[in-house]
Amino acid sequence: MHSTSIIDKSVKIPHNTTIGPYSIIESDVSLGEGVKIASNVLIKSGTIIGNNSEFFSGAIIGEKPQDLKYNNEKTTVEIGDNSIIREYVTIHKGTKDRKITKIGSNCLLMAYSHVAHDTFLGDDVILSNNVQVGGHVTIENNVIIGGATPIHQFCKIGEYAFVGGGYRVVQDVPPYIKAMGEPLKYFGINSVGLKRNSFSEDIISIIKKAYRVIYRSEHNILQAIKILDENSNSKLEVNKIINFIKNSNRGII
Repeated sequence: MHSTSIIDKSVKIPHNTTIGPYSIIESDVSLGEGVKIASNVLIKSGTIIGNNSEFFSGAIIGEKPQDLKYNNEKTTVEIGDNSIIREYVTIHKGTKDRKITKIGSNCLLMAYSHVAHDTFLGDDVILSNNVQVGGHVTIENNVIIGGATPIHQFCKIGEYAFVGGGYRVVQDVPPYIKAMGEPLKYFGINSVGLKRNSFSEDIISIIKKAYRVIYRSEHNILQAIKILDENSNSKLEVNKIINFIKNSNRGII
């Protein structure tokens, strides 16, 4: 713990936590074991941090949301275990809607990325440099977002999806797919990501066939979902696709 850091007396610092020069930790902050905090990091009141997460210089965690309806309600940011928060990342606390902004475990938020209020990131999510995530967004597990991508508030991105860098996300992105282009479009399934995460060739083939019905047939979305519903044979991945689309509030790309 560097002598120039400022830490509220109420904060319990585990013995294996490191805190660099000029970092500030306010009251009502919970730090897990093995947390590494570099220089000039600001961790605001109400933040909860899991074990072995690392924060690089200039990161600001738990600042008030940029929402004019926010009225100083008691809300929080929660970050899981083993996540990496790079330089100048900003993560804002929740509003009275969800009351929490949540980052899962094993996430990597690269430099200058922003996560707005009430957003949920699952585990193993990667936000590349300068990704800007609006409020109330949900990003499921194992998603990768390319650099300089803005994500509109209330959007949802399904598990194991890949979004190419620099493209605007203004509708929901279903699980297991690649999304690219302006406007954002379906670009096939995320075969590389699925193989890296030990999906079998049979399951990848089943996912690919499901998306052919959705995106590469003469059927509209409602017709495609009905066909998949009738022929899903209880395959977990297909059921996840069906449920994701049925529960989409903004429509899918």
